Amino acid sequence: MGSTSDKVSGKANKVAGSVKEAAGKMTGSKQMEAKGKVQQMKGGAQEAKGRAKDAVKKAVDKA
Repeated sequence: MGSTSDKVSGKANKVAGSVKEAAGKMTGSKQMEAKGKVQQMKGGAQEAKGRAKDAVKKAVDKA
């Protein structure tokens, strides 16, 4: 995946995770709430991966 697609996928996972977490809280489902939190963390990692790819590309382009 490219840096942009990593960042977009990450943002999508964070949003979906937030929705799952909220649904879990509303329904009292601790399992769904936990899955939402995990998905949000996965999204954050994907976004970080995309930013890291950008930083490497910029460093290579300057060299």
